[in-house]
Amino acid sequence: MNTVQPIRKPELIEEIKAYLEERSERDHFLFVMGINIGLRITDMLSFKVRDVRGKDEIPLRERKTGKEKLIPINPKLKRAIAKYTKEMKPNDYLFSSRQRDGNNLAKPITRERAYQILQDVAEHFKLERIGTHSLRKTYGLHLYEKTKDIALLMYIFNHSTEAITLRYIGKNQESYSKAMSSFGL
Repeated sequence: MNTVQPIRKPELIEEIKAYLEERSERDHFLFVMGINIGLRITDMLSFKVRDVRGKDEIPLRERKTGKEKLIPINPKLKRAIAKYTKEMKPNDYLFSSRQRDGNNLAKPITRERAYQILQDVAEHFKLERIGTHSLRKTYGLHLYEKTKDIALLMYIFNHSTEAITLRYIGKNQESYSKAMSSFGL
């Protein structure tokens, strides 16, 4: 399995948002939420409208780690949630598929479907090494660029060392590539 990368350029993020907004309100919101909240895709896909609408924080037990967290919702994401969920019912999944369960209720999209959505974006924008984890890594990279608070990111991502976090958000590779571009003997 290849390591996926964050989306580094803010202008590219805006282009992707515009592209997805034209195609699908759900897919656009999936991208916006993913880059603004920094959760694993499996945790995001389980959210129902009632979990996020009108909230300042989302209580969450992470599926992978089992750890409990309170996830703050930033003002930009809060506005996006209000707009996206305006016509939805509290028990609706945020990211509903067309598939139904035994009670004829919509199921959430699968992790595989979320991956397909991002692969379509990658193909359209000719991006390499993009996957569902790119949303989380994009969040981490841009939060780090804004705050330079590696300890905060270590806490958010449950990492044990700065080196792990820097590698995770792609800063080590970025620094290496930058150094090599001006290096020569």
